[in-house]
Amino acid sequence: MGKNTQKDGTVKEKVNAIDLAEIPEEEIKKALQFSEGDMPGPLLEESSFATLFPKYRESYLREIWPLMSKSLEKHGIACQLDLVEGSMTVRTTRKTWDPYVILKARDLIKLLARSVPFPQAVKILDDEVSCEVIKIGNIVSNKERFVKRRQRLLGPNGNTLKAIELLTECYIMIQGSTVSAMGPYGSLKDVRRIVEDCMNNVHPIYHIKELMIRKELAKDPKLANESWDRFLPRFKKRNIKQKKPKIGKKRKRELFPPEPMPSKVDLQLQSGEYFLKPDEKRARDEERKRQSEAEHRVKKQAEREQAFVAPKEKPASSKAKSAGKAEKDDKDRMEALKNKFKAQAQVREGKRAADDVSAYVVEAGRSKKTKSA
Repeated sequence: MGKNTQKDGTVKEKVNAIDLAEIPEEEIKKALQFSEGDMPGPLLEESSFATLFPKYRESYLREIWPLMSKSLEKHGIACQLDLVEGSMTVRTTRKTWDPYVILKARDLIKLLARSVPFPQAVKILDDEVSCEVIKIGNIVSNKERFVKRRQRLLGPNGNTLKAIELLTECYIMIQGSTVSAMGPYGSLKDVRRIVEDCMNNVHPIYHIKELMIRKELAKDPKLANESWDRFLPRFKKRNIKQKKPKIGKKRKRELFPPEPMPSKVDLQLQSGEYFLKPDEKRARDEERKRQSEAEHRVKKQAEREQAFVAPKEKPASSKAKSAGKAEKDDKDRMEALKNKFKAQAQVREGKRAADDVSAYVVEAGRSKKTKSA
């Protein structure tokens, strides 16, 4: 430690950063710890905070309120539960020995209003624990999309939420349109980033992978003063084009609305039927019935006669014509072949007759020569 002599002769000691680094953390915590008796006198003014709670939390708060008042009495804080207005109030008293504890008490009633169980919420009174209530209701306007993304934050059987809690060392409670988180101040920043990105359509698994890598890198003292960007994964954004819904042509809005459909009475007034007597109405109805029956009878008779009408014959198609023509050509070819074969047969018969005559003449000549000899 260095010494600095002032004008009045007093010596002021300088504390270097190297000296603080050598001091153990336990001693620093003891030095910074605020205990009862450190404040010389009571607080000059009363501070109070109030918050509303939903109707379904009323029975639970009534059960745990004695435990709540006991835990706050240790710090000199008074609490009040108003079931008529549905509000919780905390305020300082003359016994309050820690001026900052009123803010912790305010966070406690906020967490209880957002469905955090009392055994977990009371841990906020510790100095090392902070909390944050993240509002997610206004991030997504579509209700169905909001429910899907909130469920994505929970994951199947709450596995995604458990993984986030283990990596950030925070307690997370999702209730309605808020997410309550409790834990170290540095981890609350990670939780807020994960929750807001999830509602903005970035899956929590990407942040979980990044946190796992960071946790492993933090174990290596050699990488304490180096950049971790080369180890962290880089995910590309994929913008999938969605088909735009077809918007039909807008109808022109007329200045006056369309005329209403005429009622039964209006139609009777137009036709004059409204002013007829009951007997005349009955006779008119019977006449209409007879006419409709006659029309129906004629229609049925025409349908019956239709069954006895001979169907129209279809004209010979081009295929049939071509088939007949082919048959005729075949017959002509056959006739030509027959004539050809007949002519050939006649030629052969003529040759045979000539050969027989020549043979006869030769034999006759030979016989005459033998006789003369």
